[in-house]
Amino acid sequence: MSHESRQMAGILLIVLPTVAFGGVSLLRMLVGDPEYMENPLRQDLWRAGHAHAGVLLLLSLIALRYVDEAVLSDRMKTFVRSAIPLSAILLPVAFFLSVLSPDAEEPNALINLAYVGAISLMAGVLVLGIGLIRRGPDDTHREVLE
Repeated sequence: MSHESRQMAGILLIVLPTVAFGGVSLLRMLVGDPEYMENPLRQDLWRAGHAHAGVLLLLSLIALRYVDEAVLSDRMKTFVRSAIPLSAILLPVAFFLSVLSPDAEEPNALINLAYVGAISLMAGVLVLGIGLIRRGPDDTHREVLE
């Protein structure tokens, strides 16, 4: 594993306990916050934010195991190392902050960050996937995605 991938993995592992803290916070609200329980939209978006944070952080860690094997330029490898974890930030932030008010009846404009996060995720996994199926150094000819 490259130094860059190992460093990003370390950062992600340090950040991962915040997802567990978020789960405890949600549990506290489910058990002891009647305002939270009276707002199904807020419940759904906060649950989605928590789930996306955990799943996308784990996906980011898995992707880091593959990025160094992909036939990609250094610039594209850096892009992949950043794009997938960025989605793990943007999607949950969009879900949480778009219904921050306990009486929110619809998401505010911050929900649009979810689209940015989705694009970041799709671009990162698409570039990584292409880099993994391209011909590598053991093949007769090597192509590098610029």
